[in-house]
Order: sequence, then structure tokens, then C-alpha cells
Amino acid sequence: MNGRIVAGGLVSVALLAGAAMYWLQVYVFYEPIAGAAIALTPVGGRAPQPVAVAGFEGIDSESSPVRFRACFHLDMSLATLTETYAIYPEPVPLVAPGWFRCFDAGAIGAALEAGEAVAFLGEAEIRPGVDRIVAVFPDGRAFAWHQLNARLRN
Repeated sequence: MNGRIVAGGLVSVALLAGAAMYWLQVYVFYEPIAGAAIALTPVGGRAPQPVAVAGFEGIDSESSPVRFRACFHLDMSLATLTETYAIYPEPVPLVAPGWFRCFDAGAIGAALEAGEAVAFLGEAEIRPGVDRIVAVFPDGRAFAWHQLNARLRN
């Protein structure tokens, strides 16, 4: 009988700890950001240049350098962007929390693979070993996230 009480207590504590960890990872550490300076790196690797954005929605966290996600609109055409700014070679959109509905990493990744969107280098080394990537669709929808660069992936 006492073993059941101890086992039940251990299971209860494990369930509570799991629920608390989930809550912390998905809700507590993210903070909405009202606006962020979005910049793109020109072809040739010069310093990133700020670009005008509209309808910005974003989240970030101090607990990790790769938790930044943003959704916004750019008024520049893809043709102008591809001639002016550096294309990012291996973009991998990172999954956002489910409550941040404007950012769908699966759909963005599929569009990048199908050539329906183009990923640009926003800023290299925005934090040590982390690049900001900006994916742009032909209709002007754009999404940004932070991604580990080759320096930290190896």
C-alpha cells in the first residue's frame, strides 16, 4: 500500500514538472515585440541596410538567440530584392509557438523548397554564431527568424 502512495506521488510530481516545463517553453519565455529593425545584407557583403516594413508582428526571448520570429510585409519586388540583396544558401525556418499564428515554419519551408519564396541574409552574426534570415514571397509577405550559422552547426 505504501509503495502505491510513493509511486503515485512520483508520477504526480513528474506530471506537474512536465506541465510546468511545457508552459515555460511555449508561453513564459517569449515576449511580443512591437517592432524590430529589419535589414538585408547587400550582394557583396557590405553592411546590412534597413528596409521599410509594414504590419510587423514579432516575438523574441532573452533565453535563447534563436527564438526570434517575425511576420511583416515588404513593398519591394522579388526581382529588385534578388538583384540587390544576398540570398541565404540554406534557410531552415524554425517552428514558432502555436499561439504565434502568423508564422508557419512548415509552409514557409515548403515554399522555399518549391521556389515560391526566396530567403535572404538579413544580418550575419546578429548574435555570435546566429544569422537573421528573411524569407520573402512574391506578394510581399515576409518572415524572419534567427538560425544557427555554419560556425555553430559544425
